[in-house]
Amino acid sequence: MLSTKVGLLALQVVFFSFHHAAHALGLDVTQAQSIKDVTSNIAYGMMSYYTGNNTGDVPGNLPDPYYWWHAGAMFMSLVDYWYYTGDNSYVDVTKQAILHQAGDDFDFMPANQTKSEGNDDQLFWALAVLSAAEVRFPNPDSSKPSWIAQAQNVFDLQTTRWDEGECGGGLRWQVFTWNKGYNYKNTISNGGLFQMAARLARYTGNDTYVDWAEKVWDWCSSGVLFQAETDTQIILNDGTTTDSNCTRADQTQWTYVYGVFLAGTAFMYNHTGDDVWRVRTEKILTTVYATFFPEAAGAETMVEVTCEPSNNCDIDQQSFKAYLSRWMALTAQLVPSTHDDIFRRLRTSAQGAALQCSGAGKAPDACGRKWNEPAWDGTTGVCEQMAALQVVGSLMIDAGGLDAPASVASGGTSKPKSDGGGGSGSAGSGGSIYSKKVTAADKFGAAAVTILLVVGMCGTAFLMLM
Repeated sequence: MLSTKVGLLALQVVFFSFHHAAHALGLDVTQAQSIKDVTSNIAYGMMSYYTGNNTGDVPGNLPDPYYWWHAGAMFMSLVDYWYYTGDNSYVDVTKQAILHQAGDDFDFMPANQTKSEGNDDQLFWALAVLSAAEVRFPNPDSSKPSWIAQAQNVFDLQTTRWDEGECGGGLRWQVFTWNKGYNYKNTISNGGLFQMAARLARYTGNDTYVDWAEKVWDWCSSGVLFQAETDTQIILNDGTTTDSNCTRADQTQWTYVYGVFLAGTAFMYNHTGDDVWRVRTEKILTTVYATFFPEAAGAETMVEVTCEPSNNCDIDQQSFKAYLSRWMALTAQLVPSTHDDIFRRLRTSAQGAALQCSGAGKAPDACGRKWNEPAWDGTTGVCEQMAALQVVGSLMIDAGGLDAPASVASGGTSKPKSDGGGGSGSAGSGGSIYSKKVTAADKFGAAAVTILLVVGMCGTAFLMLM
């Protein structure tokens, strides 16, 4: 009897896999219209999760379990979607969301987020407006700062948080001392500042940004955020802590950590023509290929190796492949010697992503996350849709002959502000302190939130024990 049940279960699994594989999105990676159609389907599925345009909701916010930074990354993806496809369907909602979350000072420190916001959270909204400037996304009306000016605002603010008081430099993960992780100097925040500097240097032509990019790179590469640099590879870590005086590192490997530095080196090479940046780009790519395109997955399909094989990617990690996909595609545009190797892997990964888009979710053809498996893996969500959108949509760069990122010199329509270029570069011994004064009300509000969270967790634990 047991063997009969096991046999029936096996047949059900086979049927389930076959059924969903049969309904996967059909993608021809060489045909522009096919790429557009599949990308459009994925974008529709992603937006089925968005509630910020509902009456009474807040523009630019995603519902639980997603965080504020996920929304920034999602709208960055929608800016890229417009660039990939030319489809105007989401232009108005994207502009509304970004401008609402930019805050009163257009630096992505909105009142509803500042008490818990990290430097990397703010980064993803800044990258959304950087992308908007570079792809000539429709500009805000003249009463608002331009997209590039908003990115400059974030950059200027983050440079005031550069902390030479501990570890000789670097950005902390968190902005405020009361937030968990304040003592952590993570690679994504510092890599984000580096990438912003590189992109602003290229867009504006202002060499102050070049100086900052070199400064951030030098600090990161001389410490433990860089695990190793050889003649052929650069290996990156996740971050380090001031508790160890930045002498020990978390060596966990993540796609987006490599991606953020990869795009930064590509922009620096394209802007300066200095071959040292091409070499650094290729060293990072060598590690990316060896680590995140494993032989076990065919060597050409992207895998989030730290968590995907063991099925334990958290809500953040589920989105990381979106960013490496986008930043690899940018690198291929900016550093021509990398193009063929990058796009061969993006095409294979996109085929795998399209096969995963055969699930049951909020919209038809929901996407899973394991691009190296031939049938839907049972996962769904904003992050899975976003990753699939970026890897499939990026193929339009070749198939559609899309322009490389714009700059002022090449006809970019987003006007920079004249006084951008960063702060003094030292936050003193006090470390990473937000430049606006923190009031007693701010501290009370943060404490109240903490107390409510603790009470909530205790209540949950009590109910579970009951």
